[in-house]
Amino acid sequence: MLARLPRPRMPVGRTETIAAALVALAAVYAVIVIVRTAAELIFGHWYIGIPAAVFSGALLTLGWRWNIVAARRRAARLAGLRLTLPEIDLMGHTAFEYAVRDLMIRDGIDARRIGGKNDMAADVIGKDRTARTANVIVVQCKHTTVGGKVGARVIHEVNGTARPAHGADLAVVVTNGSFTRGARQRAAMWGIGLIGRDELSRWAGGETSVHRLLRTTWPGYHRRRLRRRLWYPAASPGHDVPAASFPE
Repeated sequence: MLARLPRPRMPVGRTETIAAALVALAAVYAVIVIVRTAAELIFGHWYIGIPAAVFSGALLTLGWRWNIVAARRRAARLAGLRLTLPEIDLMGHTAFEYAVRDLMIRDGIDARRIGGKNDMAADVIGKDRTARTANVIVVQCKHTTVGGKVGARVIHEVNGTARPAHGADLAVVVTNGSFTRGARQRAAMWGIGLIGRDELSRWAGGETSVHRLLRTTWPGYHRRRLRRRLWYPAASPGHDVPAASFPE
């Protein structure tokens, strides 16, 4: 079995930043050379360049249209998706992540599941194309036993990685359980949306959409931007936070 390649992430530290900058410069130079070569081919051998350009444009257009049609078909297939809390409680962690992804797609969000090892506190990432701009929504899914609670440490992890590692405009934690007092305090402080058991029941049952849910349960949703000044370097290696800062 082939080893799974790690997902791209934002560079951390001066060394990684310099290395990333050098790679970016090399990539820009390669693009310039390719564009220059293509231009010379088109203008120097028009009888080859023009048909090649038309063919490439046609392929790009077909690919773009195919993605749109596939997304519409997927959304139509999931339009009638309804889940009950007993069904969700019986799911495993991975199935729960896919269920959240499908619910987001049902609501018109272009979502994909990326959870797994080294997911950096992001199980589902979506682009909200119903907004004025394609806002990036990062979701951390926490499937727990009935009566289980998500603590402040999870909120801290999401706060430290959602924007720096995933470029999030919005960060949300979804659970079939509930949240501790400390978790709610941290989420309110850092502008992170929370969807607990009661909200999940209404969302999965089709009574509401994730957009309406966040507008009613999270006052910061209308601003559509995470509060940058409140982000802490929680995800930085070796950056420990005293246990006292995680009230339960």
